Amino acid sequence: MVYNDTTVEPVEDGKRAANVWRNKPKCTLDNRKYSSKLPTISSLSLGLLLLISLASLTSSCTEQEKGSLHQFLAELSQDGNLSMSWRNDRNCCVWEGITCNRNGAVTDISLQSKGLEGHISPSLGNLTSLLRLNLSHNSLSGYLPWELVSSSSISVLDVSFNRLRGELQDPLSPMTAVRPLQVLNISSNSFTGQFPSTTWKAMKNLVALNASNNRFTGQISDHFCSSSPSLMVLDLCYNLFSGGIPPGIGACSRLNVLKVGQNNLSGTLPDELFNATSLEHLSVPNNGLNGTLDSAHIMKLSNLVTLDLGGNNFNGRIPESIGELKKLEELLLGHNNMYGEVPSTLSNCTNLKTIDIKSNSFSGELSKINFSTLPNLQTLDLLLNNFNGTIPQNIYSCSNLIALRMSSNKFHGQLPKGIGNLKSLSFLSISNNSLTNITDTLQILKNSRSLSTLLMGVNFNGELMPEDETIDGFENLQFVSIDDCSLIGNIPFWLSKLTNLQMLDLSNNQLTGQIPAWINRLNFLFYLDISNNSLTGGIPTALMEIPRLISANSTPYFDPGILQLPIYTGPSLEYRGFRAFPATLNLARNHLMGAIPQEIGQLKMLRTLNISFNSISGEIPQPLCNLTDLQVLDLSNNHLIGTIPSALNNLHFLSKLNVSNNDLEGSIPTGGQFSTFQNSSFVGNSKLCGSNIFRSCDSSRAPSVSRKQHKKKVILAITLSVSVGGIIILLSLSSLLVSLRATKLMRKGELANNRNEETASFNPNSDHSLMVMPQGKGDNNKLTFADIMKTTNNFDKENIIGCGGYGLVYKAELPDGSKLAIKKLNSEMCLMEREFTAEIEALTMAQHDNLVPLWGYCIHGNSRLLIYSYMENGSLDDWLHNRDDDASSFLDWPTRLKIAQGASLGISYIHDVCKPHIVHRDIKSSNILLDKEFKAYIADFGLSRLILPSKTHVTTELVGTLGYIPPEYGQSWIATLRGDIYSFGVVLLELLTGRRPVPLLSTSKELVPWVQEMRSVGKQIEVLDPTVRGMGYDEQMLKVLETACKCVNYNPLMRPTIMEVVASLDSIDADRNT
Repeated sequence: MVYNDTTVEPVEDGKRAANVWRNKPKCTLDNRKYSSKLPTISSLSLGLLLLISLASLTSSCTEQEKGSLHQFLAELSQDGNLSMSWRNDRNCCVWEGITCNRNGAVTDISLQSKGLEGHISPSLGNLTSLLRLNLSHNSLSGYLPWELVSSSSISVLDVSFNRLRGELQDPLSPMTAVRPLQVLNISSNSFTGQFPSTTWKAMKNLVALNASNNRFTGQISDHFCSSSPSLMVLDLCYNLFSGGIPPGIGACSRLNVLKVGQNNLSGTLPDELFNATSLEHLSVPNNGLNGTLDSAHIMKLSNLVTLDLGGNNFNGRIPESIGELKKLEELLLGHNNMYGEVPSTLSNCTNLKTIDIKSNSFSGELSKINFSTLPNLQTLDLLLNNFNGTIPQNIYSCSNLIALRMSSNKFHGQLPKGIGNLKSLSFLSISNNSLTNITDTLQILKNSRSLSTLLMGVNFNGELMPEDETIDGFENLQFVSIDDCSLIGNIPFWLSKLTNLQMLDLSNNQLTGQIPAWINRLNFLFYLDISNNSLTGGIPTALMEIPRLISANSTPYFDPGILQLPIYTGPSLEYRGFRAFPATLNLARNHLMGAIPQEIGQLKMLRTLNISFNSISGEIPQPLCNLTDLQVLDLSNNHLIGTIPSALNNLHFLSKLNVSNNDLEGSIPTGGQFSTFQNSSFVGNSKLCGSNIFRSCDSSRAPSVSRKQHKKKVILAITLSVSVGGIIILLSLSSLLVSLRATKLMRKGELANNRNEETASFNPNSDHSLMVMPQGKGDNNKLTFADIMKTTNNFDKENIIGCGGYGLVYKAELPDGSKLAIKKLNSEMCLMEREFTAEIEALTMAQHDNLVPLWGYCIHGNSRLLIYSYMENGSLDDWLHNRDDDASSFLDWPTRLKIAQGASLGISYIHDVCKPHIVHRDIKSSNILLDKEFKAYIADFGLSRLILPSKTHVTTELVGTLGYIPPEYGQSWIATLRGDIYSFGVVLLELLTGRRPVPLLSTSKELVPWVQEMRSVGKQIEVLDPTVRGMGYDEQMLKVLETACKCVNYNPLMRPTIMEVVASLDSIDADRNT
C-alpha cells in the first residue's frame, strides 16, 4: 500500500460511518450492508497522495510493530496468503492490507473478505498509531480481544460477519480515560450475554454502534445516550433482547438511526423516545410491542425517513398527523392489529417510496387518497385488509410503481385501463377479490411490458378462459397464477408465447380438453400446477420434455428471478424468489387416462410429482426411481397395477409418498424412507403386504390356503364314511369335532398374540438361542431365551431397572456373576421379524466408546428383546434427581463436566459419523447411563427405527419427553438433528442447575425459560447448583451455561452443530481448576 500522509480526523470517520448506516434503513442481513466505504478522492488528491508516498519511501515501520503483526499472523489457521506478502525482509508498510503514515507508523489494517480463519491476536492492540481496523467478512473465531475495544488509538473497529463468540465482558478495572473509539461494528457474529454497563462510560466519542445479528440477551441499556452523547447510529436488531425500549434513548439528541427489530421487546413506545427529534430511521419490527400511535408524538419526528413498526401488536388508527412527516420515504406497518381508514393526509408525504400496511384491518375506499401526489411511490402493499370499492384510477399516476399488491380485500368491478401507464410495474397481485371480466383485464395488462409476476386468482368467477390470440406482450412474465376462478374453456394457446415463463398455476378451475403439446416450448418452466380441473386424455410426452425439469443446464440462459414482494403460501411459508419454490408437476384431480410415460425418468430436477385422483392405469414405471431429488410423490386414487418398485427406497429425500387406493400388489419396499411412511400411504391396495400396513408378506395368504385344504379333508372324510359304513362315519365325525376344536384353539391363540398377550408366548423351556452380535464375548454367545427368563425371574417387576416409551429394562445377573440389561420392547409397536432383523443389523454398525454396547437380541414369538451392557451407576437422571441426602450421592463438577463431554461425543458419533446418520429423538438425562467410572453412554439411540411408523412419536405425538421437546416439534412433528441439540442443551442445564426440566410443582417455572429469564437480568450465577457453586469451578460452569443456552435457542437455525458443542466442551477441559 502507498503511505497515507493525510490522516482523516476521527470525528469525520464517525460521521461517514453514520451516513453509511443512515442510508441503509431496513434491518436486513445483507452481507453488503455494513461494508466499509471510503470517501471519494479526486484525481488531484490522488496525485498529492502519490507525491507524499514517493517522498516518504525512506520511512518504515518499527520492529515492534512488525512483531505485533507477525503475532497476529501466527494465530491464523488460514491467512488468505498474507504470509506471501508479510515477509520479514520487507517493510511492513508495503504489506498487503497495511497503511502507514509518513513516520512509518501503522495507521490502517484493511483485511476484509480475505478468507481469514483463526483467532484475533491481542497483539494488534500494541499498534499505538492504529486508527482503523477492518477484519470484516472473514471466518475468524474465538473472543474479541478487549485490547482492541479499549485501545487508546483505534477510532474505527469493524469485525462484522465473522464467527466471534463469547461475552463482551467489563474490564477488571473500570476505564477512566476517554477512549477514541467512534465506530464499533460487531454485527453478524455469535456474541452472547448482556451489554457491559461500565464499558460505555469511557466511550464518550462513540458515534455508531452496530451489534445486530448476535445473541445478546437482557434489557437494552438506558445509558447509551448519557455515556455517548454523540451517538448517531444504534443498531441492535436480530438479537434476544427483552423488556421495553428504554426511555433514555430519547436523550440522544443526535441519534439518526435506531434499529431494534427482531428481538423479544414488549410494552409501548416510550413517550421520551419522541424527544429524539433527529431520528431519521426508526425501525422496531417483529417484536411484541403494542399500543397506539399518538398523533402529537408522531409529528415530533419530522425528520423521519423510515418508520418501521411491522410485525408487532400495535392497534388503533394511523394518525392524521402522519402527513406532517414530509421526508418520509418508507411507511411499514404490516402485520399489526390496526384498523380504520387510511387518512387522506398520507398524500402529503410526497417522498414516499414504500407503503406496506398488509395484514391489518384497514377498511374504506382508496379513492380518498390522492395518489397523484406520490410520484416516487415504488411499492404499495395492501394485502389482507378490508378495503372495498373499485380500484382507483389515480393509483396509476404513480408512474414509478414497481410492486402493487391489492390481494385479499373486497375490491370489485373491473381493472381500470390506466394501469398501462405503469411502465416499471413488475409485480402485480390482485387475487382474492371480486373482480370481473378477465378478457379485458388481460388486454389491459399486456401493455405493462415490465410485468414479471401476475397473480390474479380467486376472481372472474365462472368466466370463459380467454383464448384470443391477440393477447400478447407479456414477454417478461415469469410467474402467472390464475387459480381458483372456476374458469371454463381450454388451456389457452397464448400462454405458449410467454417464453420466459417459469411458474404457471391454473389450478382449481373447470378447464377441459387435453394438456397441450406446446407445453415443452416453455424452456424455463419448472413449476406447473393444473390440478383440480377437468382435463382429459393421457399424460403427454411433451411434459417429459420440459427443459428446466430435465436439467438445470439445459437452457443457455436462465434468469433465476426475484419477487419484488414476498409470496405467502401458509402461516410460515414465505417465498422471496422463484428458486425458493420446488420444481413441481401437479396434475391431480383431473380425468387423465393411460399410463405414466416411461420418459418420466428424464425429469431429474423434479421435487414434487402429483398425479393423484385421475384414471391412470398400468404399472409404476421403473424410471421413476431415477428422480433422486424427489421429495413428494402422490400417485393415489388411480388404477395402477403391479408392484411398487423396490428402487424407490433410493429416493433419500422422499418425505411424502402416497400410492393408496390403487390395485398394487406384492411387498412394500423396505429401507430408505419407507420406514417413515404411514399406513395411510398404502391403504386401498388389498394385494399389498408389509409392515407399514400390518400385513405380513410371509403369512398373508397362508391362512386361506390352509382353510381350503381343511375343508377338502372334511368333505373327503364324510364321503369315505358314507361308503364304508356307520362306524367310520362316527369316527369321522369325532375326528371332525377334534379338528374344529383345534382350529378354534389355534385362532384363539392368534387373537391372544394380536392383543399382545406376551406372557402366552413365554415358554421358560424354550431353546431359542439369542442372535448375538459380533460384540458378544464368551458365554454370552450361548445364551438362550430360557436363560433370560431365568435370570430375570420371568421378567419379574423386582428386576425392573428402567422404563421408557419403548419398553421396560430388566437387570439380568448370569451364573458367572456378570450382569446384563435386557430391554423388552413393547411388542405391538415392533416391526415384523425380517425388517426388525435388518434394522438391528444396521444398528450394530453404530459402535463408539460413548454408546451403550448392544450385545444381542432375541425374537421369540411376539417378543423383541435387546441385550445391553449393564451400567453400574445407573442413569444421570438418578444421580441428579433421585439422589439421597448423603454427600456420597452428589456429583462434583469435574464429574459432571466429564459426563457432558462423553455424552456429546456419543451424540456426535450418531449424528455425523455412523451411516446412516441417526436422529436420537429422545435425548434426556435418563438416557445417559454411567458405568462404575462415571463414563457416560448414550442409550436408546436408533430405537425409533425398530418401531412401526404408525406407532412412533413422529406420527402420533410430540417427539421425545416432556421438558426436552424442542419448540418447533409442536408444529412439524418431525425429529431433526437440531432437535437433538435442543434436548442435549436441556441435559446440560440439568447438570448445571441440578433441577428437573419440568418441576414437580406446577407453581415453578420450567427449566429452560427460568434459566433464560435469570440470564436476561444478569443472575446467571444464581442458576448454578448450590452443591457445586463456589467450589472454584464457577467460571467453567458459566462457559458451559453459555453453550447450553445456545443449544436451547428457540430458532433451530441458530443452534450450534454437535461438533461445535463438542469443541466448546473440550475447550473447557483445558481450563480445568480455573
